[in-house]
Amino acid sequence: MIGALKGKPQFFSSNCLILFTGGVGYKVFANTRLLENLPEEELLLYTHAYFREDTQELYGFLTREELFLFELMIEISGIGPKMALAVLERGEKEIREAVSLADVDFFTGIPRIGRKNAQKIIIELKGKLGSLTDLDLTGKVDSQTKEIIEALSGMGFKKGEVQAVLRQLPEGLETTEQKIKETLKRLGRS
Repeated sequence: MIGALKGKPQFFSSNCLILFTGGVGYKVFANTRLLENLPEEELLLYTHAYFREDTQELYGFLTREELFLFELMIEISGIGPKMALAVLERGEKEIREAVSLADVDFFTGIPRIGRKNAQKIIIELKGKLGSLTDLDLTGKVDSQTKEIIEALSGMGFKKGEVQAVLRQLPEGLETTEQKIKETLKRLGRS
């Protein structure tokens, strides 16, 4: 099996590149972040060979971590390699954070991923990547929490960060102002 390729990229389109190595040009599918920033010199790609009865494709990644995450995702029922690449467009660190925070909205913002697939991705990856919080995939947020998230998102904080801090607030806080003040304190520390 082909585990990595090192060569000079000669051509690329919107979803793949041709990587010449040892006199052979390999067609390698990759995410657009990689394709838009292709170096002109030699390139090392970690690869996954994808075989089905009607197709044989190579998928390339700059890091072993991206390859690992890709391989975990394509093991999930209903998630194929093209969809896994689309998810990886968001960035490996961001995906891990979204899984740990059970951020369904992060995944539903990706084309062709609905709520059920987003929940499935989080559930499957949580066990393999670990998580900081218990899963809450309902997506239901009370009006006060929604107001706090919108207010702090307007200040530039990430929705997932705010949600994580809100889950850890002490029970005694009742008003929206108290919760925003405490959340800001905690976000300022991190």
